[in-house]
Amino acid sequence: MARVSVTVWLLVCALCGLSGFWVSRRRPRTGEPATFAAFRLAGRAAPALRTGLNRDSARRSVRHLRCLLGTASLVVTSTDQVLAGAGDGRPGDAEALAGARAVAASGRPYLADGVVAVPLVVDGRVVGALLACDAEVTGGLVRTVAEVGRWVSGQLELAELEVSRRRAVDAETRALRAQISPHFVYNSLTTIASFVRTDPERARELLVDFADFTRYSLRRARDFTTLADELTCVDRYLLLERARFGDRLRFSVQVAPEVLAVPVPFLCLQPLVENAIKHGMPGEVRVVIRDAGPEAHISIEDDGVGMEPARVRDVLGDDHEGGIGLSNVDSRLRQIYGQDYGLVVETAPGKGTRIRLRVPKYRPEPSPL
Repeated sequence: MARVSVTVWLLVCALCGLSGFWVSRRRPRTGEPATFAAFRLAGRAAPALRTGLNRDSARRSVRHLRCLLGTASLVVTSTDQVLAGAGDGRPGDAEALAGARAVAASGRPYLADGVVAVPLVVDGRVVGALLACDAEVTGGLVRTVAEVGRWVSGQLELAELEVSRRRAVDAETRALRAQISPHFVYNSLTTIASFVRTDPERARELLVDFADFTRYSLRRARDFTTLADELTCVDRYLLLERARFGDRLRFSVQVAPEVLAVPVPFLCLQPLVENAIKHGMPGEVRVVIRDAGPEAHISIEDDGVGMEPARVRDVLGDDHEGGIGLSNVDSRLRQIYGQDYGLVVETAPGKGTRIRLRVPKYRPEPSPL
């Protein structure tokens, strides 16, 4: 979050600083302040840049960046190829790449006849260059191109952060699967084996339930599924656990039909139900999902032994062995929806445990944090 704030601050400083230079070269629309015009152009370039530095993002942003600078032309390069250009009098590819290599080697602006080249830097690495071309290269132009280069670098860093965030979410999903698979697979297969001779029909039904559960939980990771699919997974899981524990496990599921299509993070309910069974046996597990206007409110409750508050903090901590299911769900909810959307755990010794979570009905668009 700090890196994002620094980037926003750099944007404000850069745009306010260059607006005076920009207005001296290009008259803004009637009644449109120069600073607002600069922000408008930067805002048009930002979405493309936040996908990373490539031909498509360069092509979609270069025209807006050239208008922002007010130069005759602008070229965007990686370290080894020209990605896009806009305007008249652009240098040839060989000349542009020479400028890009010069700034990559030094990390500083490069000046040639009518050309200002500045580096694009992501995480301390030069990944490309901006080359602004104009009839006259002044000190003001050099400073302005350098500021825009820093702003573009900030957008590219945000793109890198988004990639890292998605990799972290995928890693957490893989970790969650690893936590489910060893214990549950062994216990389920052992339970099914116990019915093979005494009740073959029951064994066949449980095998189908087991196949459905594993097909869902071990499929290729996706960020979102629906509450209906998550509940189907929970239903199969509960049937298998009921076969294992018999009458010692009781459960009920109440769902408002209006929320079945709500998009939710993949594998966000089953770990909470598993936790309720683990700490609530013997006893009853209740899953209640209500329609709450713009949100779906979900509650997983057991009437088991409960926990001390310090134990809850330990279970939700990243370093708690065996608590990866809860900590994984909690961290993913906060990453996706914001810090206000983590798990809420209500418990006390001898009072059972209730885990509550809220899920917005919309599916959030990917963002650079």
